[in-house]
Amino acid sequence: MAGKKSRQDADAKPEVPPWQFISDESVNEEKMLDLAMDDRSPPDDREIAAENQAMLRRQSEFRAAAEYVARAFSSFEEVQKIILFGSVAAPLEKEVPRFRRFRQAGIAVWHECSDVDLAVWVTRLDNLTVLRKARSRALNQLMVEKQIGVAHHQVEVFVMEPATDRYLGRLCCFNQCPKAGKPECLVPGCGEHLFLKRIPSFRMRPEALHPERTLVLFARATT
Repeated sequence: MAGKKSRQDADAKPEVPPWQFISDESVNEEKMLDLAMDDRSPPDDREIAAENQAMLRRQSEFRAAAEYVARAFSSFEEVQKIILFGSVAAPLEKEVPRFRRFRQAGIAVWHECSDVDLAVWVTRLDNLTVLRKARSRALNQLMVEKQIGVAHHQVEVFVMEPATDRYLGRLCCFNQCPKAGKPECLVPGCGEHLFLKRIPSFRMRPEALHPERTLVLFARATT
């Protein structure tokens, strides 16, 4: 009958974009990987090669995410410079990973990138909500155009002061400032500027932005 939902419709789950299922809960991911490969034998050459390819692909996808977000940010006049740093910017090194079979066998593979680190120099802090939304739009566009799913919380934006190169805080991932019930919002100084997140005891190490281990994604021309 018109106007009434069938039981099938009522039980149907709403469609959710696939990138919203992405999580950085590494413990749960590790458990799933261990269950999928419940084998005490060491990984063979095929598995090692596949793991190495997966880590290289992950870095490549994160670099694409960095480029999309940087391009979106560059349209705002207050953004002066954007630098990609961390493991996504540098050549990967091999290490024994957290996955049980590789770890137990002591087999090293390419480093697993966990997120994207962007240092962004801005001349004002009263417009961070616009940057927060631009980050989400850019990652949605990446999914549509390249079928690469990267969640907004996987792109860390380190807000920098142009005149001093001083680290000011991070661009918050919450959709409200402050967010009710979130202990992160109780940190002293957090939210002093809307959507500028403060993390206790965090200090930006100068060597993190060394030119040899970073990529400049945008630099506004000066006249």
